[in-house]
Amino acid sequence: MENILEIRGLCKKYDDFALEDVSFSLPKGYIMGFVGQNGSGKTTTIRSILNMAKIDSGNISVFGLDSVTDSIAIKERLGVVFDSLYLAEHLNTKQIEQQLKPFYKDWDSTEFSARLRAFDLPDNKKVGAFSKGMKMKLMIAIALSHKAELIILDEPTSGLDPVARDELLDILSEYIEDENRGVLFSTHITADVERIADFVTILHDGKVWFTGERDTLAESYAVLKGAEEDIPAGLKEKLIGFHAYRNGFDALIHTDDLAGLPAALEYEKASIDEILVYIAKEDRYERHPESRAV
Repeated sequence: MENILEIRGLCKKYDDFALEDVSFSLPKGYIMGFVGQNGSGKTTTIRSILNMAKIDSGNISVFGLDSVTDSIAIKERLGVVFDSLYLAEHLNTKQIEQQLKPFYKDWDSTEFSARLRAFDLPDNKKVGAFSKGMKMKLMIAIALSHKAELIILDEPTSGLDPVARDELLDILSEYIEDENRGVLFSTHITADVERIADFVTILHDGKVWFTGERDTLAESYAVLKGAEEDIPAGLKEKLIGFHAYRNGFDALIHTDDLAGLPAALEYEKASIDEILVYIAKEDRYERHPESRAV
């Protein structure tokens, strides 16, 4: 598969945070869910892709072009949707189009008007008065109107009502029907990722914890429960985010380690949300081992 986005060995250090050796790739024709708790480095990674943050080392390739030396050519073919509007809020959509057209050689005014109608967006109302869902759809309309081949979204569904979220996910699913396109979808709402993503990258504390197909992630981890005394010798150290309580324990386990478990222990498939929770628990326990038992 040809990759539309490749990140190799990305490092970016701040005073209180660092991305360390971040590497993942997104093939053409697919949607990648980019997840992790707040502060894990998702936005810093996106800013690095967009050449808005100067990276310390590593390489980022978009459409086979270098994110630094070919930044202008990349942005011509890229659509970006942030969690807040990046446009002048005192303008209406007609005025915004006049501002944007000169920056995109492939701008299609007919497409823009059609998208505004399809998304029920008025052309005579200041965009600052739009609801959050309307603002998200406007940014997508702009991306589609200059024929963006890759759309990057940073927490686009945060704060949206369920109807607006559903509409946005439908738009992305329709967009990706063109197999030459791609979507990088950063969110903390993992139900959205489980619905539309083909690939998942989990970022934790500035490092890649998992990257690969969503189905592979779903098949690789389970939540284990039972009495602590029933845990076989040598297994406990393999458990992630182990939590003991009065009547038993729960923890995340790799499915490779399920063979030979006693019948007294129960397990079920782990959701992405549960995986993130147990990763966070494991991190806390490594820093505060005394908190493993309650």
